Amino acid sequence: MLDPEAPEERREEILARARELVEQGGGSWEGAEPWGRRPQPLAYEIGKRTEAYYHLLTFSSDPAALDEVVRVLKITDGVMRHMATLRPKPHRRRPASGDAGGTEEYAAAPAASEEGA
Repeated sequence: MLDPEAPEERREEILARARELVEQGGGSWEGAEPWGRRPQPLAYEIGKRTEAYYHLLTFSSDPAALDEVVRVLKITDGVMRHMATLRPKPHRRRPASGDAGGTEEYAAAPAASEEGA
């Protein structure tokens, strides 16, 4: 969430810096999706602001690179809040035993360990 009063150039600088950090850390940048201002106000004020400019940043990186991105975003003026989440890998369900077709791919569940827990 970026400061809605920050100029467009400043928002672009913040995004460019985040991308640079990801790529320097050996990660891969997948994209930045501007969501803009949301129609509803924030649940509570952040720095006397009731609105924010939202961006969704999508990238893959190792934990050290992510830590650096989080550290820099935490101290960057113009960044109101940020949150990093792990995206689960997509998988498809197995077709039911009576379903026709059954040509969809699916991710198999990991095999249970025979060693016991």
